[in-house]
Amino acid sequence: MPQAHLHTERLELVPLSEEHLPFLIDLNSDPVVLRYLFTRALRAEETEEQVHRWIRTAKERGTEGKWIGCAAGEPIALFMLEAPGKPPQAGVGELGYRIPQRSWRKGFAKEGSRELIRHAFEDLHLDRVMAQTMTVNEASRATMASVGMSFVRTFHESFKEPLAEHAEGEVEYEITRETWSRAELSG
Repeated sequence: MPQAHLHTERLELVPLSEEHLPFLIDLNSDPVVLRYLFTRALRAEETEEQVHRWIRTAKERGTEGKWIGCAAGEPIALFMLEAPGKPPQAGVGELGYRIPQRSWRKGFAKEGSRELIRHAFEDLHLDRVMAQTMTVNEASRATMASVGMSFVRTFHESFKEPLAEHAEGEVEYEITRETWSRAELSG
């Protein structure tokens, strides 16, 4: 089954394709957007390689992958839902998002994440959705909490090129299908 086209009140989430490359090159060229992911902005050719790899992976895995969130027909966010790990963990989806500064603090991360969580549990029948970020990434942590995810743990990884604030570690949040179902019924 191919990746679904998803919708929210303001967003259309469309599966990542070649046509989104200019948006992603722009997104990945902003070191502020990438400060919790990479030690620098990505060059256009690096983003192009990454996008081609993502599209191949989505074709192999089918239902999961990357989506571009569009508002009023314009791309405003990258959203991700994929099985974590190698080999991928069955029944688990890892949520992620990347949003340009011009679209920050408008609720798009929360809105798109809620739809991907719904998709994970209702359509893909996953058991758990998790997300990770750096401990110091307060905005992303607030988004995770706002969509019903709970803090699981702090952990430390070794990186070839560690980020400046890496010493405080990474955090993991999660929501289970059971917790999500209870919230949906009571909401």
